[in-house]
Amino acid sequence: MFGQSKAFSGFSVDDLDKARQFYGDTLGLQVEDTGQGEMRLLTIKLGSGANVFVYPKDNHTPASFTILNFPVDDIEVAVDELTKRGVSFERYPDFEHDAKGIVKGPDTHSPMAIAWFTDPAGNVLSIIQE
Repeated sequence: MFGQSKAFSGFSVDDLDKARQFYGDTLGLQVEDTGQGEMRLLTIKLGSGANVFVYPKDNHTPASFTILNFPVDDIEVAVDELTKRGVSFERYPDFEHDAKGIVKGPDTHSPMAIAWFTDPAGNVLSIIQE
């Protein structure tokens, strides 16, 4: 039924301007303002060609799961670059993280190397290297 649908995802934030700066400037993604007034949204254009809609929500609660995963060729380089841009990496108690916050699979409960961080609204994102 939906096999050919151009489905998209979306998530909320508490501040669209902070989200625009973070996703556009810090992460280097193409971000466009869409809508207007009370219906203002952001559209994030991913390298895969997919769009993700970001919408404001007064009573926003950060997602308690990873909302976006960014595959990278070299996770060490990506973590270093994001750290230089002011991103802090999360450490979760069920995983063994190295000094940079990277979990290196497959023997540490993860089939790949992964590092988690949050956007200004507290939503969880990751970078992964298979």
